[in-house]
Amino acid sequence: MELIDQQLISRINELAHKQKTTGLTEEEKQEQTKLRQIYLQAIRGQVKQQLSRIRFVDNK
Repeated sequence: MELIDQQLISRINELAHKQKTTGLTEEEKQEQTKLRQIYLQAIRGQVKQQLSRIRFVDNK
């Protein structure tokens, strides 16, 4: 599982801004896709980790 750091987020945002303004090269599109996959994988891992800690208690 990859970690989400400020550098990753900054690069994703930089590419998103460039995509909206001047467009991306094929290489940048591939990088953007890869970085987004890393980001989503990290988020999913964090959610799974949080959910694995949840314990249900039945107070009947």
